[in-house]
Amino acid sequence: MIDITAKSTTLRKAIAQAILKVSSPETIAAVVNRTVPKGDVLEMAKTAGLFAAKRTSDMIPDCHPLPIEFTGISYEIGEMEITILAEIHTIYKTGVEVEAMHTASVVALTMYDMLKPIDKGISIEKISLVEKKGGKSDFKKDQEVSLKAAVIVCSDSISAGKNEDKAGKTIIEKLKGWKIDVPVYKVIPDEISIIRSTAQALVGEGIDLLIFTGGTGLSPRDVTPEALLPILERQIPGIEEAIRAYGQQRTPYAMLSRSVAGLIGNTLVLGLPGSTRGAAESMDAIFPAALHIFKVMEGFRH
Repeated sequence: MIDITAKSTTLRKAIAQAILKVSSPETIAAVVNRTVPKGDVLEMAKTAGLFAAKRTSDMIPDCHPLPIEFTGISYEIGEMEITILAEIHTIYKTGVEVEAMHTASVVALTMYDMLKPIDKGISIEKISLVEKKGGKSDFKKDQEVSLKAAVIVCSDSISAGKNEDKAGKTIIEKLKGWKIDVPVYKVIPDEISIIRSTAQALVGEGIDLLIFTGGTGLSPRDVTPEALLPILERQIPGIEEAIRAYGQQRTPYAMLSRSVAGLIGNTLVLGLPGSTRGAAESMDAIFPAALHIFKVMEGFRH
């Protein structure tokens, strides 16, 4: 199965359809009038669909087991066909398209099995996805903006040439994956005055997204929050909470991080952990959703 551990939990929905075609109007009449010898076709098929929704991962090898929060099965009955609509909801890390199509398929197969004694010309057609919501597709519009980012590594040892930066480069790769230009990359020591002056200078240059990595821990030289908080014009606690909550699901040490988020003018400023893993997980926790800020901020220019 695909690794979904980095994905965020969101509300996911999918609607799928299957069309059952019959060879005689009498078959439809028997379904509607509940005179089929094997029983009530619509109710029996619906019950089978409810079981199918919850057992999809048992049948499709690459499907993840996930919590099914809602299953809705409805019918549109025509003269010679029945359209089956299966709607699935979950709050999870991956979508429910296959679950919806599996449900619609099993409903159709159950109908076929119950109707074949009275109609030998039945066929199942057009099993397809009708609609899906949730996940990355919901954030596409947020990425339709042209942004310039700066990544600043705060580290005494890296600025002195004693260690190699990995966290900053990881952040850059993730930004590029979201089509964000990164014209500025710097390494600076853990000094409040340098961190603060660097932030103010880059804001003055019109950088849209300013990300500092490092200095958010609790050692004596971890001073990035102390440098940034006094110059933030509007703090964004929700981003900070999201980073820590996401990290807490992966390691209890995340509660010790002092990540920072806020605005200076129209520039989004982030102070993220300096470990490669911490930086990567922080980016996964808030992007691309954080880009919505640039859609709603007053004064933003496309």
